[in-house]
Amino acid sequence: MRRREFIALLGGAAAGWPIVVHAQPLDRVRRIGVLMANRESDQEGQLRVEVFRLSLEKLGWTRHNIRIEVRWPGADFDQAKADAAELLRNAPDRA
Repeated sequence: MRRREFIALLGGAAAGWPIVVHAQPLDRVRRIGVLMANRESDQEGQLRVEVFRLSLEKLGWTRHNIRIEVRWPGADFDQAKADAAELLRNAPDRA
């Protein structure tokens, strides 16, 4: 590679770097709201939430960059409505 080509390559990389750096802030914590149809004491429901968390972790989402808020109203419809409203007030991130 000749000197001019190298300088052009280096300059192009340097020009694109700020775009990459500002594309996604590393310190931002994403919020996920989960409304379960189980009670918190239900082992199967706990397992499902844990599998969800582990699946996200495999994709690179850890406890450092996401916060999962789980509500467990069970079969109580009025509680489910209240929990859903609370989760929305907490402003989860949208896909």
